[in-house]
Amino acid sequence: MRRPDAQEQAVAVFAALTDPTRRALLDELAHAGPATVTDLARRLPISRQAVAKHLDQLAEAGLISSAEPAGRRHPYRLEPAPIRAAQIWLATLANRWDDRLTALERALGATATPTKEPPDNEPA
Repeated sequence: MRRPDAQEQAVAVFAALTDPTRRALLDELAHAGPATVTDLARRLPISRQAVAKHLDQLAEAGLISSAEPAGRRHPYRLEPAPIRAAQIWLATLANRWDDRLTALERALGATATPTKEPPDNEPA
């Protein structure tokens, strides 16, 4: 199986994070540590089935993992690597924009005409 490139991984992370329930699950795992589907369903106002569905999507994006495929009795834990990959992708994109804006600023500075200042002996 081919490993996703940085942009593909970033897209998977962003897609997973679009849902507020999935963000709440990630927040819960970040604050309280590893937890089972049942634990998470007790802490959040959604069913175990809904928790399991959302955890599957988070796992597919690589954001969480479980020791066993049937995560009901096995705790899920955060996986920081996909978030880091998304951050790196965003930083690269931001740097490209910064480079373009700097080039634009230089180009505009090179074409700007200086304004005339009044001579020192002229009354104001």
